[in-house]
Amino acid sequence: MTTFGERLRQLIAEHEISQRKLARLVPCDDGFLSRIANDRRRPSPELAARLDELLDAGGELAALRPAAPPPSAPRGGIEEEIEALELARRVAASEVGDGTLVALEAAVDELASAYALTSPSGLLLRIRRHLGYVSTLMDVRMTLAERHRLTVIGGWLSLLAATCDIDLGEDLIAAARLRTAAQLAEHADHPEILAWALETRAWQQLTDGNCREAIRLARGAQEVAPRTSSAFIQATAQEGRAWARLGAGPETRDALARVDRLVEPLAQPDRPEHHYRYDPTKREAYTATTLAWVGDPAAESYARGVLARLERPSGGPARPRRAASARLDLALALLAGDQPAQAAHTALEAVESGRLVPSNHWRVTQVITAVEARGVPEAAELHEAYLALCAPSRQSHGPGIG
Repeated sequence: MTTFGERLRQLIAEHEISQRKLARLVPCDDGFLSRIANDRRRPSPELAARLDELLDAGGELAALRPAAPPPSAPRGGIEEEIEALELARRVAASEVGDGTLVALEAAVDELASAYALTSPSGLLLRIRRHLGYVSTLMDVRMTLAERHRLTVIGGWLSLLAATCDIDLGEDLIAAARLRTAAQLAEHADHPEILAWALETRAWQQLTDGNCREAIRLARGAQEVAPRTSSAFIQATAQEGRAWARLGAGPETRDALARVDRLVEPLAQPDRPEHHYRYDPTKREAYTATTLAWVGDPAAESYARGVLARLERPSGGPARPRRAASARLDLALALLAGDQPAQAAHTALEAVESGRLVPSNHWRVTQVITAVEARGVPEAAELHEAYLALCAPSRQSHGPGIG
């Protein structure tokens, strides 16, 4: 007769899943699962049912759970009985509670929604407090399901903190947080967080001018992300922006067309300002950025429309940070349309708004270089404003202007 462990090993092979990954999905200790797979430990009813569910065994695996210790186990049974009771107790016991996790999940959504409206430094302080609390909770007793939820929460918070670090020019800290986010995503088997971590690394490489690496990472994010997820759309858009920086027109337009097809069926999300929920209205903003970077004069009309909606929205608050970035898109589009004086003036408005983050400063230097090369009088004022307001962080993001 087939034992529980034998059938478990067969199902693992049939599903082409590693024992380590299966343990993460349960979740349980990999070593403990190995002992069960080799019939050296008897699974609890709850664990047998969970393995049956994960391996789509239709109740067959759970039915094989031995009612008594397997022959190779010591007889007398009292230690086995206590061990089974202790495992059940530990699975059910918790010092966290659903209310705490619900509140933390709501906090993640609030922080992600505040990203476009809050300074990176201010938002980062709030995120770090929540991360510290999550770290503390990891040491207390909780159920396996609760630990999974807490791991996902930690992944989202680490990802958002890394995004703020990049905005602030803190590349080394950002890289460490992105590694943490990716590790937590692996532990929780959460492909969307993993895809966002890759996409965020692509953005970081793009702002540093490493466009080929940005393309590689953006494509990696697309491979990992669920096809209907916001992460997949964003990674596709990021690939297009990287091609644009390389001046590759056909590849840029191919990526834009793919984004259009992905966005077309989307409805407006209930929280369009949420950083990790793709808002279909973002499409025009990304199109403006991408066309501006590739030097297409058509970017001007897109950029003007985006800027108007950001500064005078029909619903919801104005988004001054995104508006400052849109002004830089417009400035680059004006350069493509041979309007250097107007480009310098528009970039100056963005710089003097006080809303630009360090990850956007390299774009100002692009405008300065171009308008100075064309000898427009407005270039001097823009250059001075840049040196006064942006230059201290230029070392982290592209060439500076000395």
